[in-house]
Amino acid sequence: MVMIRVGFSFIYIYKQVAALAPNIPALYELHFGVPMAGGVLCALNTQLDVITLALILEQLEPCKIMFVDYHLIDSALKASEMLSHRKCKPPLIVLIPHYDQESCFLVKDIPPGTLNYNELLEMGHKDFQTLKPSNECNPISVNYTSGSTGILPKGVVYSHRGAYLNSLAAIARFEMKQMPVFLWTVDMFRCNGWCFTWALSRLGGTNICLRNVSAKGIYDAIHLYKVTHFCGAPTLLDMIADGSPSDRRPLPHRVNVTVAGVLPPFHVLNKVSQLGFDVNIGYGMTETLGPVIVRAWKPNSDGEHTKLNYGVSEFMQDVDVKDPETVESTPRDGRTIGEIMFKGNALMLGYLKNSQATEKAFRGGWFRTGDLAVREANGSITMKDRAKDVIYCEGEVVSSLEVEAVLLNHPKVLKAAVVGRCDECLVESPFAIVKLRDECSATVEDIIKFCEDHLATHMVPRSVVFGDLPVNSTGKVQKFRIREKIKSNERRKKRSEVGEVKNNSRLGGYTDLLVSEEKEDRW
Repeated sequence: MVMIRVGFSFIYIYKQVAALAPNIPALYELHFGVPMAGGVLCALNTQLDVITLALILEQLEPCKIMFVDYHLIDSALKASEMLSHRKCKPPLIVLIPHYDQESCFLVKDIPPGTLNYNELLEMGHKDFQTLKPSNECNPISVNYTSGSTGILPKGVVYSHRGAYLNSLAAIARFEMKQMPVFLWTVDMFRCNGWCFTWALSRLGGTNICLRNVSAKGIYDAIHLYKVTHFCGAPTLLDMIADGSPSDRRPLPHRVNVTVAGVLPPFHVLNKVSQLGFDVNIGYGMTETLGPVIVRAWKPNSDGEHTKLNYGVSEFMQDVDVKDPETVESTPRDGRTIGEIMFKGNALMLGYLKNSQATEKAFRGGWFRTGDLAVREANGSITMKDRAKDVIYCEGEVVSSLEVEAVLLNHPKVLKAAVVGRCDECLVESPFAIVKLRDECSATVEDIIKFCEDHLATHMVPRSVVFGDLPVNSTGKVQKFRIREKIKSNERRKKRSEVGEVKNNSRLGGYTDLLVSEEKEDRW
């Protein structure tokens, strides 16, 4: 097919357009140029391995164009080569030269068969007419889930309507005023930057792009550009709290920072607040176009620092805790566990080329998150766990998230994950994997004693091991891998007891679990 126009104006011929780039101006521009040309933008995770990248590009077919940052060209070319072997035509690559605030170097040696982003823009027609969607429910973008369950990430399709309404809702949720200055620390490939890509244009905001996120980079940007807002994963707060004092600068004003994910430890939240940041905690997922429930964190506001509790705000959609079988609302008693469900205008259209998964997610007329929670008397929602991660111990329901939150409040603990582990009698109990902070040491007894001081008896981990946690490309802990390793080591333990295995070995880079019931101290 012949390109009848150039610049962004030729995209409408090809529809689905991929982009593999960090937070740079070109990726922000693509969030407008691609939809205005009638295309559907798919911003891809820059941390994807080559095989997963190739599989996603194959699922996106027909995807004829891929915009690629210069630093990622090798991965893009390898993925394209894999597509060729699978008899799938690889996309045309448009190379984004490496030019930003950190370097003025322009690429001259473009790989064969690629186009140059800047030259492409210069060839565009200034009088090009925007191609508006024929229907507000037409797709505007595809965002991929993290794939933390061990399967290929699912493509989540957003509509023009949903993106528009969620962008307006984001302005209200995050209390953004006219002319904000936004620092890009949340990846634009995550829910189109939580829809801030479009929300900022509505407010006449300034975008500060940060290719590599660091405490120094954050402080420098705030000092130089008077940043008002930034957001991202909870690790942002760790970065700020643990940053070198030499990297810090006095803030020109209090800065709004929102994180979504695991509840950060109290000492981290408190320190970040003391440094001049107003912290918000958000809850959401790719299917909800990012965080849809946001609450402000205040020091010593309620004394609860190990529970994810959200006041419910209903911008563009309804949220409730419901019985997964009857889809009836659970009582507001703080005890009855149900599933968090959403219904409204700012949800995904569905999963790309997966109608079965879409129907399952929306069965009963509500979007099912798979997250378990209780509804409090005041209407707020307290998160308990992912349905697949909840632990049933001694007839009680144990939230792995609550146990993890306590572990993370230990001053020597950097990261922690908790899963259920069955003993020989098939009785499940909490099993904790802990990564200590650099130059810190602790014993299993120290960790268990700390938990005993802060948790009910049935919630205290029976087993604790130290080591690195398996994570995916987005930094999420892969609990399925932990469970698999536990089962594998249990099988090895049984074989060892009958003489099939006579010495400890290393499995997958981790030392085998020791035999002791409560003193496994290697992972």
